[in-house]
Amino acid sequence: MATLPYPSHAEKVKMQAHRPRRGHGCLQVAWISLWSTAMTACSASPSRNILGSYFPTWMVCALLGITFVIILRAVLVKTGVDAVLPAPVVVYLCMWTAATLAIWLVWLG
Repeated sequence: MATLPYPSHAEKVKMQAHRPRRGHGCLQVAWISLWSTAMTACSASPSRNILGSYFPTWMVCALLGITFVIILRAVLVKTGVDAVLPAPVVVYLCMWTAATLAIWLVWLG
């Protein structure tokens, strides 16, 4: 029996399995670099000891921001400004975000 001039399907699969893929090494290095850079921020999150339990600082800042916005809303309702706000939910959400980030910036500088 004579051999065929072209490789069989099994031989093609075997050749492709041993052939290195182009660019695969660069993509893997880029992926590892991206994840290692992203995970360096997770190494030490600032925490606060509150009544013997550690809470993340961002959570404390968010709760303080909510408290600030609740007080601010009470003031705006008393003055009548709340009635003329175009989209109160969006306005109060933006105020909460600004207050939370301002507290974070002032507290942790």
